[in-house]
Amino acid sequence: MKALHIAASGMMAQELNVEVISNNIANMRTTGFKRQRADFQDLLYENLRRPGASTSDTGTIVPTGIEIGGGVKTAATPRVMSQGNITMTEKELDVAIRGEGFFRVRLPDGRTAYSRDGSFERDSLGQLVTVDGYVIEPGITIPDDARGVSINSEGLIQAFVSTDTDPVDLGNIDLVRFVNPAGLEAMGDNLFLETPSSGPEQVGTPGLDGYGMLQQGYLEQANVNPVSEISDLIAAQRAYEMNSRVITAADEMMSSTASMR
Repeated sequence: MKALHIAASGMMAQELNVEVISNNIANMRTTGFKRQRADFQDLLYENLRRPGASTSDTGTIVPTGIEIGGGVKTAATPRVMSQGNITMTEKELDVAIRGEGFFRVRLPDGRTAYSRDGSFERDSLGQLVTVDGYVIEPGITIPDDARGVSINSEGLIQAFVSTDTDPVDLGNIDLVRFVNPAGLEAMGDNLFLETPSSGPEQVGTPGLDGYGMLQQGYLEQANVNPVSEISDLIAAQRAYEMNSRVITAADEMMSSTASMR
């Protein structure tokens, strides 16, 4: 009976949907996390009677056909790149992005990754790095005797060095954009990689051409709405239960058929 397999595909789809929702909820306190959603597609159809087929020599046609669907499959789990809430941290090397744009991060293997996580630190060389020690591009080094580090909305980093009374420019933080940021590949650790779907990186200055502005002393929270996630979780659970009931009904129908004499 086809209903068994069709309902089973529905249960598997909802199981994956719950996994996506659970990952969103698990990361609701992750800096710069972008929630995902599960998109589904119906499977191929068995055409028992095609719409538009001729029914007589006078030209009459079938107005509606008979099509039996094969179930459902997962088509994609795109990320929703909406802005997360900005929270004040009062830490001078925390930087939030307001708007589009990603920080550029140099990985140990030489590749460039991208992140919305602006919880930066200084390593033993004074370089601006992520919490994992990856260098922020372009490399910016803060002198040991620097004090009063400031980062303005355009990414300019200044500090008072030694006994100087005037601030010294230490460098600029660049931001990058993508034509399709949802096409970036997540690699964990709050990092993304460029893909053919995302398009190549477009490097720009914060505050210009829609790259987003920087805000020192703040961090961007995950764009996960707990109420929406719980609602989606309940809906997925109900859909899973309904598919399981279809399997039960199909099994009872098969049992009734087998017991016929």
